[in-house]
Amino acid sequence: MGQREFLEEAVRLAVESVEQGWGGPFGAVITRDGEIVARGQNRVLLTGDPTAHAEVETIRKAIARLNPEAPSISEEHQNESTLEYVPRPEGSPDPLSERARMLQGCTIYVSGAPCPMCMSAIYWSRIDEVYFANDLAATAAIGFDDAFQYEDFQKPMDQRRIHIEQIHPELGEKAYEAWTTKPTRHPY
Repeated sequence: MGQREFLEEAVRLAVESVEQGWGGPFGAVITRDGEIVARGQNRVLLTGDPTAHAEVETIRKAIARLNPEAPSISEEHQNESTLEYVPRPEGSPDPLSERARMLQGCTIYVSGAPCPMCMSAIYWSRIDEVYFANDLAATAAIGFDDAFQYEDFQKPMDQRRIHIEQIHPELGEKAYEAWTTKPTRHPY
């Protein structure tokens, strides 16, 4: 299969989501080495979960398939990370020399340009490439306009649409200290 076929599958999943009433017209596939690793589609209306976007659903499925020893699947590893370390890519500004692999080496194909939440999930999962069929303007034209989010993120926190403010940083220090002092922490 090639790029066109992967994108056709993402669009097929998007159409199915609409026809079944599961959610918006969004489907995705994640590939590695020319093979589909996972498929997903928007299931917001089906689940009532606003994070059940095609990309997030597909990332979750890909991780489950590529990391079958994950704690949710294997009691044997329930208190340890099962993610393999990989070196920092050449030219990366990352201060750490290695991190957990996640979905490095994978590509995602999506029926529409990812929203800010999905792009963040794509960055965090370390997917190498993103290909989409419909751009942000086409997506906005059918009622899924994310422009306000992109604009809001650029504003100082005290000027955003949702009230956001730091309180009691001394409480949060405990969690960060637990992370930084743990000798066996697993950077991801």
